[in-house]
Amino acid sequence: MDEMQEFRIVKIDTPAPYFSMPYYDPTSDDEGEIGLEDLKGKWSVLFYYPADFTFVCPTELKDMAEVKSDFDKLKVEVLACSTDSIFSHRAWVKWERLMEGFPYKMLSDHNLDVADAYNVLDESTWIAWRGTFIIDPEGVVRGIEITSGPLWRNSSELVRKIQALQYMRENPTQACPAKWAPGAPTITPSIKIAGEVYEELNK
Repeated sequence: MDEMQEFRIVKIDTPAPYFSMPYYDPTSDDEGEIGLEDLKGKWSVLFYYPADFTFVCPTELKDMAEVKSDFDKLKVEVLACSTDSIFSHRAWVKWERLMEGFPYKMLSDHNLDVADAYNVLDESTWIAWRGTFIIDPEGVVRGIEITSGPLWRNSSELVRKIQALQYMRENPTQACPAKWAPGAPTITPSIKIAGEVYEELNK
């Protein structure tokens, strides 16, 4: 890891800022450490949420857990992350019924450096905003979503975005229009269809 990589700020279609963080794994009731280098060769999602023992957060994480089979089909590793300690993560999983069976590693950004690099650190509270980062197998950030504190995210839409990103990776001449889902028409960008996108989608 070079110094420039360490202090890079997140930006779409550029290499993801470096991270290495401790995690709590609810599936094994154990701890470990995982970093960007461990994710090379696979799609991954870094899913920041504000804090354990809060209100909207367990509904979001339950929603993410419910589509694990979809992430598995897409071979995506999901990493939940907040600025809480791994001890807090463990206690929350044990107490909050919505967190029962939570299947993903829960990272601890306790020193706040990664939240800062990924531009989700609220410096008035020193907790993270809701930030979702899709990282491709080369370690490049392909999706960024940051939402206001009380506004929860939709895991099914996240799955759809990853399906589209994977399709475009495999078909680099194609673009996915609004609401695209697997099997729907795509667009081949060209000056020849400028002003005639309707015809391109309905030919």
